[in-house]
Amino acid sequence: MARFEGALAAACAKAGLIPAAHAQAIQRACAEARFDPAELALAAREAGTLAIPFLEALRRQVPGDAASSVHFGATSQDVIDSAASLCLKAGAERLEALIGELGDAAASLAKRHADTPTIARTLLQPALPVPFGWKAAVWLSFMARSRVSFGRAAREACVLQLGGPAGTLSGYGGKGAEVATAVATELGLPNPGLTWHSARDGFARLGAETAILAGAAAKIARDVSLLMQAEVAEAAEPARPGRGGSSSMPHKRNPALCMLALEAGQRAPGLAATLLAGLSPEHERGLGQWQGQWLTLRALFMAASSALSAMGEVLEGLEVNAGAMQANLARLAPPASVPADDAAKAMIERALAMWREKAP
Repeated sequence: MARFEGALAAACAKAGLIPAAHAQAIQRACAEARFDPAELALAAREAGTLAIPFLEALRRQVPGDAASSVHFGATSQDVIDSAASLCLKAGAERLEALIGELGDAAASLAKRHADTPTIARTLLQPALPVPFGWKAAVWLSFMARSRVSFGRAAREACVLQLGGPAGTLSGYGGKGAEVATAVATELGLPNPGLTWHSARDGFARLGAETAILAGAAAKIARDVSLLMQAEVAEAAEPARPGRGGSSSMPHKRNPALCMLALEAGQRAPGLAATLLAGLSPEHERGLGQWQGQWLTLRALFMAASSALSAMGEVLEGLEVNAGAMQANLARLAPPASVPADDAAKAMIERALAMWREKAP
């Protein structure tokens, strides 16, 4: 939020709307400002928005008359939405890195086990022989599609918000477009050229794609955890001292990392639904919709990052028991079943190509 206010002051001075000396004082204060989060949180609950106590605290740190030029022409939602975009942009970059790590691990498994036979399971029952690399390729295709869709949603959502009190840049005396362009450039955010105070589809779409990421990781976790059951024993999370133990049954080896991904995957849809429910705010600024979006998106980003990180570690160190796969095939596959043909290998190659061609 301080970064936004510093950029706004500089842009307003450049447009001749506030004195250059005021802008310089505000920028210095924004760069050095210190805040008490607990105090701001309590005050925000009383004020109805974090922006009001934040601006009061900031103005106290701006010397002299320059404080009067803080937040020139802007409104509370401008600073909060733009700050959220800055935070989400950084978070999205981290999530994209985690997608890359998980996808690379899945790609490695798909290549390494293209000729490792295992049994497919449909409706939780043994079906027909397939390459284990094909199963990993399905996981990989999920990541390839999600990386593209999530990246697009993040770029479209993490943009500048600047509209002023009613959303029409009326406080800038005909120089609103100039000011908005300068603020966007300073912050490194795209300038959408249109206020989105009450058009919340960008954040809702980003939230939905983030929930899908968590769900994709949870899908992999579900498969691995089932393969890790002692009765199946075809794959297992990488072992490490202290991981997956039981407080009462020392013989157990629990799928602890898969549990993290499954927990996140089950929590994420409800969070995304909160964002979808906020798509119908009243008129030019809604009551109770956008105010909860940044909290909800933060929770979604944390859930997805936990899930992706956990499953990236799982697939990178996955213990594959080809002997158990072969034994289960001999025991469970229908007597007349035919091993997977070249079509399965072609699908593996297609998934690998998708991952390569859609790399950022």
